[in-house]
Amino acid sequence: MSELTKKIQEGVVRAAAELYGAELPAKQAVIQPTRKDFEGDFTAVMFPLTRLARKKPEQIGEEVGQWLVSHLDEIDRYNVVKGFLNLVVADSYWTTFVQQHVADASFGRFPATGQKVMVEYSSPNTNKPLHLGHIRNILLGWSISRILEAAGHEVIKTQIINDRGIAICRSMVAWKRWGNGATPESTGKKGDHLVGDFYVLFSKKFEEEYAAWQQTEEAERVFAERHKEGQTREEFFKAFKNRYFNEFSELGAEAREMLRRWEAGDEETLRLWRMMNDWVLEGFEETYRKLGVSFDKTYFESDTWQLGKEIIEEGLAKGVLHKDGKRVWVDLSNIGLGEKTIIKSDGTSTYTSQDLGTARMRYEEFGFHKMIYVVGDEQISHFQGLFEILRRLGEPYAEGLYHLAYGMVDLPTGRMKSREGTVVDADDLIEEVIAEARKHAEERGEIAELPREAQDDIVRKIGMAALKFFIIKVNPRKRMTFDPSESVDMQGQTGPYVQNAYVRIQSVLRKADACDADRATAYSALQEGERELVKQLYQYPEIIETAAREYDPSHVANYAYNLARAFHKFYHDYPILKAESEEARAFRLELSRMVARVLADAMDLLGIEMPDRM
Repeated sequence: MSELTKKIQEGVVRAAAELYGAELPAKQAVIQPTRKDFEGDFTAVMFPLTRLARKKPEQIGEEVGQWLVSHLDEIDRYNVVKGFLNLVVADSYWTTFVQQHVADASFGRFPATGQKVMVEYSSPNTNKPLHLGHIRNILLGWSISRILEAAGHEVIKTQIINDRGIAICRSMVAWKRWGNGATPESTGKKGDHLVGDFYVLFSKKFEEEYAAWQQTEEAERVFAERHKEGQTREEFFKAFKNRYFNEFSELGAEAREMLRRWEAGDEETLRLWRMMNDWVLEGFEETYRKLGVSFDKTYFESDTWQLGKEIIEEGLAKGVLHKDGKRVWVDLSNIGLGEKTIIKSDGTSTYTSQDLGTARMRYEEFGFHKMIYVVGDEQISHFQGLFEILRRLGEPYAEGLYHLAYGMVDLPTGRMKSREGTVVDADDLIEEVIAEARKHAEERGEIAELPREAQDDIVRKIGMAALKFFIIKVNPRKRMTFDPSESVDMQGQTGPYVQNAYVRIQSVLRKADACDADRATAYSALQEGERELVKQLYQYPEIIETAAREYDPSHVANYAYNLARAFHKFYHDYPILKAESEEARAFRLELSRMVARVLADAMDLLGIEMPDRM
């Protein structure tokens, strides 16, 4: 709640006491922004006072409105529409606000809360490059980390690299069989792309093996023995693929044997694993640099996969977990998940067992108050189960765990699939949006006179803004479609559109002669467009507070767009450098300067840089 909103709320409570001798709880003094089709800045809802005053809401609105105008210097006038008291804030309040905050670098920042928050994001597998889905994950994690910092929290940014398991072994088997000693240096490929190619190759070879096996007598016998009544041969073998991999496949057996040797510490297997993992990790770091993100701490699944053993033993002793042979399970019927396996019947661990141990280790290491897992919404039930188990175990951090679930990202051509090689790699997508930005810049021709290096820097900033903004502006919980060409549209709800407002202001400021900013204090009668801009600037701290509370950076993105749109309209409607008076000119320059600063700050929270020219 803003300072002015709180002051109006307190005023309504005091008015109720003085006018009606009634004690109105502050939470019932509802103050909200005035609807655009009515005059006013804030609206006080009068209906809660009808029972206390025993008058019609319209009459109460008149009486409370008169009281507020006479007691609060910030309120200039009012109007009543049924039970809604619309309050118009005095121009002097808005002009003073601009003068106080135009050079305030801390505007929109909150004091330290003493709360420590860990945010886990990215957390890729080392069997393929980062792709479009990872980009959404990374951008959400990075931006929510920055927003939480702005809200006053201490933030630890972390990832866990999933660098072990059967998927990793698929790539290793393919390289060993068909790689012919290929390296990033010998092929000229980024290491993560090279390893990803072998992951796809394994899947291709497996599909060929499976298709050939289906023509064998053994496949016919399996079909005859195991198919369900009415199930066609095609339906059976489509559903049987995973069991074939585990029971009959030569490639599957080789991958499983490689995993067994890895877990047994076979040195030859570990050397191959380290070599290919290093290739991928170097590739990841290059992509992270392009995206402008980093981490305070990186964990590796190869180090954490057995951490859950101690906590599982505690769970068994407490009766929270149960054991049948080697299998360990938990009954999660109370949250609709039934029985969940923690340790498999062959004694191998699951992601739940690993995550139990990792959560405790992180708490012991950092003592966080909250832990945010940025993971796709296909893992909702996994985290529901994990959090419930930790609550039952009495872990002190359990109530502070949160799963920031986000929807899948599609392309205009449809859904992506890693094993089929139809995923759009993050590096390729970054190159594509930068190429789109370059094409638009060349068409406009406004930076053609700059040195090539400066042009490249501007184009990179525009392209990355297009990519990041287009993804972040969507509520994380919604599935979305990313369109590279639409993302760079200068007229749409895009990052370049917001950047253009900032660039326009920089152009105005460069052209302005030395201006006596003190002249702005004499400007007292605001125009509607000026008032609208100031009101939007005033909302910025509340936007950050809301985005941090809801773990939703789309609030900041959409705020930046709305502020940019309001400035573009203001720029069109009101002269700045040739304003009607020196006072108006000085104020509009100060107002423009504050808009630019807030736009740059908001976009920085989203990981977006602002160019000075476009």
